[in-house]
Amino acid sequence: MAAIAAFTIGAGVTASLVAAVPIGAVCGALVAVLLWKHPIVSYDPDATSRPLRIVSAVATIAALVQLARLAVFIVSPAQVAYSQFPSSEFEKRHSCLTAYFVAGQALLTTPNIYDGALSSLPGDPTAKRIPRTLGPFNIDAFEYPPPFLLLPRALGLVAPDFPRLRLVWFGMSAAVLLLGMMAVARVLGPVAGTRAVLLAPLVWTGFPMLNTLQKGNVQIVVIAISMCAMVLFERRRFAAGGALLAYASVSKLYPGMLVAYLLARRQWRAAAWTAAFSGVVVLLSLLDGGLAPFVAFREQLPRVLGGEAFAAFRNPSAVAVNLSIPGIVFKLKLFGVAGMGFAAAKVVGWIYTLVVLGAIALVARGAARDGEAPAAWLAILILATLRSPFLPQGYGAFPAVWLLTLLAAYRLPTAKNLLLLALVWVCFNLYVPLDSIAPRVLALITVVPQLATIAVAVIALRWPLAVEATETEPMPAAA
Repeated sequence: MAAIAAFTIGAGVTASLVAAVPIGAVCGALVAVLLWKHPIVSYDPDATSRPLRIVSAVATIAALVQLARLAVFIVSPAQVAYSQFPSSEFEKRHSCLTAYFVAGQALLTTPNIYDGALSSLPGDPTAKRIPRTLGPFNIDAFEYPPPFLLLPRALGLVAPDFPRLRLVWFGMSAAVLLLGMMAVARVLGPVAGTRAVLLAPLVWTGFPMLNTLQKGNVQIVVIAISMCAMVLFERRRFAAGGALLAYASVSKLYPGMLVAYLLARRQWRAAAWTAAFSGVVVLLSLLDGGLAPFVAFREQLPRVLGGEAFAAFRNPSAVAVNLSIPGIVFKLKLFGVAGMGFAAAKVVGWIYTLVVLGAIALVARGAARDGEAPAAWLAILILATLRSPFLPQGYGAFPAVWLLTLLAAYRLPTAKNLLLLALVWVCFNLYVPLDSIAPRVLALITVVPQLATIAVAVIALRWPLAVEATETEPMPAAA
């Protein structure tokens, strides 16, 4: 995976596929040597089982094949046969990265980077939007706070055009998530950590992860660096953790729920470093783009929180694949329930916000055993993402699949438990392209991954996660 990520980054930086091949090969070899000398976790053979090793081997092969296949589409958008759903025009032409690139380019020349004219052609504001295009891709609307643009603009220094940025972004997203997953596995300890590493390929071989990678959504990076920040706090590296969580929080808002968790647990140093670096990130953004983007975002923020800013709500098929809690209101409207609109969604959204904050307070009061905390961190992030007015299935489900593998790592890897894991994994992978089926049918299908996402997050927060060491030898009470 490191070789594939390095290859695409190298292709984007050098603008040469010939140069990218040795870059990928060398990076892959270096990572292999590094992991051979310094394993991610102290491998515990007693923590595994033959069924687990078989599942891991099959999932690893499938993940590598699919990631390499997807890399072909990233390198050459004309090779649509290598996209996840070649028959779907939407899947082939949708790229969230277009919004980041266009907003970053317009930052110094356009007073309002949230102006719909940057991404859409003139048309009926109540009808489905007509997107502008960037090469073969439709330009997505930009809806994030201005500090987020620091990352794509920084990468733009080495990848100045969109095709090259798309290559670098793909490799960077894969590499950052891979590092995040390995860092979390290391925190779990030898038993659960061994299982977490063996189960990790299940995350990479599923639809949610690959679809999010293909579309270039930043959700992968934000989730990964937020988890890395919490790992760094555990290791008392407060400055580094604060810098990562600060960027995630001021760029996407919802990781701020982890700051609430830190405050509830009275981890004052971690919270203080995060607050300090939040100020630094905002200052850097002001120096980069000036005050105008912040003034525009102040006017845009109520529409973002309320949902009015999202053109997706004018598309019944997009409403159908929305996994968010406020989005349930619009799904009910899709089935003809009266009174279901933005006003009702706002009420549901703020009530849900209070519920999540209450859940965080209750979880923070408990004394988590060693290795339990990562599941709680990821569950909090998942519940926070569900607060967004609009959360498409792929972006919403991929962290839940990761959490599913962490929950499975606490249990004995028996054939029965692995079968249950497989069944839930299938629930997350029930996906039909939104331009290929009736919206109401699509909405009914997405109920399954939506409920599965909520369920794994609640389980991670509600039930103690004591590690089952072996079938014959229970975990000692002290551990």
